[in-house]
Amino acid sequence: MELVLPPKKKTSIIKKVRNWGIFLFLVLMYVWTFATIDINWTRAAERMVNNFHRVIPKLFSPEWSAIGKVWSAMVETLYIAFAGSLMAAILAIPLGFLAAQNMTKSKVLTTFGKWILSGVRAFPDLILAILFVVAVGPNPFAGVLAIAIGSTGMLGKLYSEVLESIDMNIVEAMEASGANKVQILFQGVIPQIIPEFLSYAIYRFEIDVRASTILGIVGAGGIGTLIQFAQMNRNWEEMGLILLVIIVVVTIIDFLSSAIRRRIV
Repeated sequence: MELVLPPKKKTSIIKKVRNWGIFLFLVLMYVWTFATIDINWTRAAERMVNNFHRVIPKLFSPEWSAIGKVWSAMVETLYIAFAGSLMAAILAIPLGFLAAQNMTKSKVLTTFGKWILSGVRAFPDLILAILFVVAVGPNPFAGVLAIAIGSTGMLGKLYSEVLESIDMNIVEAMEASGANKVQILFQGVIPQIIPEFLSYAIYRFEIDVRASTILGIVGAGGIGTLIQFAQMNRNWEEMGLILLVIIVVVTIIDFLSSAIRRRIV
């Protein structure tokens, strides 16, 4: 028996024009971007070649004598990330409930909650770190606050989406049976959201570890401070060791975090 393949759908002229229009628009955007940026491409290429021969070999020759100092700074970075992530995971819970339509049953409150979360997410971690360094001084606590506030916006948004996707039939059945608000919260809502809340909090910790490695550049503590000193002193061997430690630690944390999140979800 001979198989007959279904006829291929012909792309309409309108779709072809649209696709080509999008392609040309993107090409023009790239051309305009690079044409308006004041870059001396010849000088940039020369410096890249010179730095490659001068810097790259030193990065691959780590200064192992500095391992104690680098590891101590990396541990401080992990403390900053963990404390900030924990604070964010707690602060994001009430904001997540506020931004969830099915929890507040009020469009005004939900919109207000979403505005708060959007406003918090608008600030990059480095900007927050600079603000908190000015507010509390150049120390790791500034980094903790920067991570906590920066992560709250993302976690609050994810938490609200989890809350809006729960099975409301359970909640409605408990309401019909006479359960009060506290009983509904602890027996109808929380059991549905705990796994995903924990998964998102752990995932955010992964991100915060990477973000914390750079906060020291603006005085917020952690291994970023050593990066700044190594760059200022042109100590590329120590910089190579710092980068190696960051890569190894972040890779291990990502692997462990992924395994934990798979088990939770």
